[in-house]
Amino acid sequence: MKKAMKKSVYAVFDIGKTNKKLILFDEDQQIIDEEQHVCTDVLDDDGFVCDHLPRLTEWVLDHWRQLRTHEHYTVKGVNFTAYGASFVHLGADGQPLLPLYNYLKPLPAEIEEKFYAELGQSPEDFAADTCSPRLGLLNSGLQLYWLKYAKPEQYAKIHTSLHLPNYLSYLISGEKFSDYTSVGCHTALWDYKRNQYHDWVRREGIDEKLAPLTRDSIASVVDGILVGVGMHDSTAAVMPYLAENEEPFVLVSTGTWSVTINPFNSRPLTPELLHRDCLSFMTPRGEATRAARVFLGREHDFQVERIAAHFHVKPDFYRSIVLARPYDETSADFKPGCMAGTGPFPDEPADEWDLSGFRTASDAYQHLMHGLISILLESIHLVWQGEKTIFVDGGFARNPLFMQTLSWNFPKAEIRTLEVPQATALGALVHLEQGEALKKTHPLFTDENDLPLVTAQDRTV
Repeated sequence: MKKAMKKSVYAVFDIGKTNKKLILFDEDQQIIDEEQHVCTDVLDDDGFVCDHLPRLTEWVLDHWRQLRTHEHYTVKGVNFTAYGASFVHLGADGQPLLPLYNYLKPLPAEIEEKFYAELGQSPEDFAADTCSPRLGLLNSGLQLYWLKYAKPEQYAKIHTSLHLPNYLSYLISGEKFSDYTSVGCHTALWDYKRNQYHDWVRREGIDEKLAPLTRDSIASVVDGILVGVGMHDSTAAVMPYLAENEEPFVLVSTGTWSVTINPFNSRPLTPELLHRDCLSFMTPRGEATRAARVFLGREHDFQVERIAAHFHVKPDFYRSIVLARPYDETSADFKPGCMAGTGPFPDEPADEWDLSGFRTASDAYQHLMHGLISILLESIHLVWQGEKTIFVDGGFARNPLFMQTLSWNFPKAEIRTLEVPQATALGALVHLEQGEALKKTHPLFTDENDLPLVTAQDRTV
């Protein structure tokens, strides 16, 4: 019997803080298979919860080996996307030697005070230069600083520190790289004004622990398979929209946090914008992208629970409401309870929104939506430059009241939903396909005598 021809596929390992997935795409970028991994947390050497790095590593390598020998698939390429603010620290033998520290782990106050005291500039100016609000170990560069002074013996053994997406790539490619999307995500490492690592990184010798930066999406070619460098998940999520749209746009990515990303706004951040929860991401080519955050989904769910309890209705009561009411002045009385210290109004204290004046749960929900949108509008306007298209993805894209109310506030713009299944993983695939090796595989890697002309190392900057 004739053997069936294998299907060509691309693989993406999409490693989120909660969900870890392997997604297979065909050559038309359609999802053909997906597998989830439940990776239980462990405690680090200080007793703080963190991802189980050995188990995650084993899962990635096991699935890679299975793919390489799969009876139905031929792998053409693989890429990686993962949450940011996380380093894997390798010893001289190339093996991890420390836990995958959680970015929510508190930074000791004395270490933080020492860091800012030695900067030579105010914390506000430093935040503006690095586009990194003061976020403790969520500024992942400070993880290395913390290790240097809190755990000097372990720090001395670190040969290379790789951002998590780049570590996943290293597992398969054997190449150690840093990529701009990971370096640029509120790490406090990068000086956006000078377009280089900040002075403190070199002063502390941190740069000696970091892998070379690359603009290419390809780390290496392994047995004819393109192996991507990996990228930060927030930047990856924008890539499918960039690939499909030539005109400038803004993406409002909704969820627990709603993040408005403008890939066409590279203007530097000011201390005021940072204070109002703006930040910058970097594109794979090292260009700044302005974004603004607001705690919209959490606020929505918190207030829906209050409304349901107040009117004795089911928590999903709002799903049957499909027509938005026009704005009225009483909507101005909305008081957020979960946004203190975040979003465009960080100095507003948490307050209790009074529900006693509403007749029904539906009436309260209409006012809630106007109240939330009014805050979101302030956040959007911090990055919007008059773009004619605003994409909305995530949970609120399926909320008719949200979409109607948002569109009323942008009468000259088109509000669109472009439901992209697994947008983050698809973005990593799009990025992989833009790599130089894909366009010039033969001349880039071999000459007529099958000798290497250019190695992955030569593509660094």
